[in-house]
Amino acid sequence: MSQSGAEAAAFFRDVSQNSAVWLVRDDGGSPTHLSADGTRSLPFWSTSSRAQRAAKIWGHGLRIDSMPVDTWCDHVLPDAARDGLVIGINWSGPRLVGWSFTPAEVVDRLAAAHTVT
Repeated sequence: MSQSGAEAAAFFRDVSQNSAVWLVRDDGGSPTHLSADGTRSLPFWSTSSRAQRAAKIWGHGLRIDSMPVDTWCDHVLPDAARDGLVIGINWSGPRLVGWSFTPAEVVDRLAAAHTVT
């Protein structure tokens, strides 16, 4: 399994077990990333330590925050889908890279992880 694949598996397992997601933000909101194909990703992490590493790498006064997974699924994911965003999960490494999924794929994978735990 690739590093990104392992990070994705950890994301869904951790979020299912802990019922929370983590993000990095400043007073203006959370940063998004524009990929080479023009897709904009909104990243989230499954643990505070992963999010803290991302905030440190990106710098610019970013801080970490968490939200209950139910709030994330009920509000953030539908808003992201409406806005045409994909969801980056557990991006890691010095350049913060990893997989992104559509909001619908995130909901499906989270439901599958929840049935396994």
